[in-house]
Amino acid sequence: MTGASYRFRSTWLLPGTVPERVFGVVTDLAGYPRWWSDVRAVRRVDDDTAELVCRSRLPFRLVVRMHRDHQDERTGLMRVRLSGDLDGTLAGAVRAAGAGTLLEITQDVQVRKKLLQRLDTVARPLFRANHALMMRRGHRGLSAYLT
Repeated sequence: MTGASYRFRSTWLLPGTVPERVFGVVTDLAGYPRWWSDVRAVRRVDDDTAELVCRSRLPFRLVVRMHRDHQDERTGLMRVRLSGDLDGTLAGAVRAAGAGTLLEITQDVQVRKKLLQRLDTVARPLFRANHALMMRRGHRGLSAYLT
């Protein structure tokens, strides 16, 4: 694969929630714009695939197709394949944690968007910070949506 590689890990603690509800919301891709302001639009492609348009603080958008690869509510595990401006996988694990739910997210991606590939060498720290902001807003948005 060509392009810059990134691996991101996020852990979201969601107090006052139950794992089944969290799992249902995060596996409903069409619903992301209701709680995650950085997901600007979602287009359903088929029962297992959606195309998301994302934009955080930096002046570019990412168009990413997410295809359900694995989803098991009983174990709380899910995984989607990503294609488009990013290519790779996004995996999640949902489990009870005290009086709430823990959502662990792992993303392994290759950047396909040409502009970002060209800027990666000098802007990588900025891209990582932008991603961290996006994930923070997602965490806050999901927490507010669920409570």
